[in-house]
Amino acid sequence: MVRRSGRRPGNQDTRSSILEAARTAFAEKGFDRVSVRAIAADAGVDAALVHHYFGTKDKLFLAVMNAPINPAELVPQALQGPRGQAGERLVRLVLSIWDSPAGAAALAVFRSALSNEWTARLLREFVIVQVLRRAVTELAIDPAEAPLRAGLVATQMAGLIVTRYVLKIEPLPSTDPELLVAAIGPNVQRFLLDPLPASVDNRAELS
Repeated sequence: MVRRSGRRPGNQDTRSSILEAARTAFAEKGFDRVSVRAIAADAGVDAALVHHYFGTKDKLFLAVMNAPINPAELVPQALQGPRGQAGERLVRLVLSIWDSPAGAAALAVFRSALSNEWTARLLREFVIVQVLRRAVTELAIDPAEAPLRAGLVATQMAGLIVTRYVLKIEPLPSTDPELLVAAIGPNVQRFLLDPLPASVDNRAELS
């Protein structure tokens, strides 16, 4: 029997091939530098099959991450309201996810990222592109400042996740979520919207 060549038909093997190609592409190049067409080519399928199985590139990325939530839906909802309380609402969103049944899946990804560079790259892309970029967009933050502000916010969120859910340093695991929102929210708010400190060079000139 002659083996047929060319594009794979649509089946479960095709879906797995697309996910594997996407996982590699996102980890190696980052979300922004990867196209659906390139992923399809790496998987040996037509780009239409990628859209058939996953829809958009964002949804394909969420499938690669096995994400328990969709930030495109949750982040805008969390940031609706007064800008002066955006930090608290963002911390409340993180806690609500990690304290819910979806938190188990999120924790598995987070633990894997601590020991696996490929997963760490994907998690960085997820946090930066899917969560923090959406947050700074919703708040209309200066694009020139957005990367630094997003990174500073990440220090608070990652620290909260590690201490409360991974290392479980008491009393944080037992602390009421609203107390953590009140304690950590102002720091996140400051990193999001308060004026950034002057650079080291500028401070030296002013002194």
